[in-house]
Formats: sequence, C-alpha cells, structure tokens
Amino acid sequence: MNTRDALQKKPMKIQPIGRVCARSDDEKTLEIEDQYADALLGVEPGDKLQVLYWMHELTAEGRRRLRVHPRGDTARPIQGVFALRSPMRPNPIGVTVVEVVAIQGTCIVVQGLDALDGSPIIDLKNAG
Repeated sequence: MNTRDALQKKPMKIQPIGRVCARSDDEKTLEIEDQYADALLGVEPGDKLQVLYWMHELTAEGRRRLRVHPRGDTARPIQGVFALRSPMRPNPIGVTVVEVVAIQGTCIVVQGLDALDGSPIIDLKNAG
C-alpha cells in the first residue's frame, strides 16, 4: 500500500481545544477548554501566539475552489490557493499570529485575530 492509499483509508481526527469569542473589532477571546488549562502554563501578556482555527463558515463550494483572484480582486490574475492566504481551502484551517493582551483562567484576550466568532480553535503555538 502506498502512502496515498494509507492516508485515504486512515481518517484524521482533529478535536477543538476551544473557540473564538468576539469582544470587539480589535480584540477577541480564546475560550480554551478547562481540560487544556495546564497547556497554558508560560503564556503571558505580550506574547505572540499562532492561533490555528477551523474556518467553520466556509461552504463545501468554497472548499472545492482551488484557484481564486488574490483578495477577490478580479484585476489581479488567478492563482492557486496554496500560493495565497485565501480563506478558500480544501481543509479550512486558518492561521494568524496574535498578541496576548490578558489571560483570565482559560480565557486569553488577544489582538490581531481574523477568525470569526465561534470558530473552533485547533491549536496554539508560541510565535516568539
């Protein structure tokens, strides 16, 4: 069995670790599940984090689109989505570097997140 066949027969499971809650245009809260509280040890205000999240409102049609105009600008030539930061993706995983503003228990207030309210958070990584 080749690698391609193995990947197609073995499903991947991604479990959210929390969700995004919009506070304002500038700030959002990452509401992390209590079971992951220990993973937040060492995260401090001022830190930069990569937030990986699931773009939960992307439609099946959007996931099938593999070529788009950059930023929807039809004056620019079409490119493949892997060459862009387009939200159109086969797997709608978003990644944004944010700044930690405050931490209250398992809630992290951040600036710079482009995720929508309710987006499931897949993972957090130090971007420092």
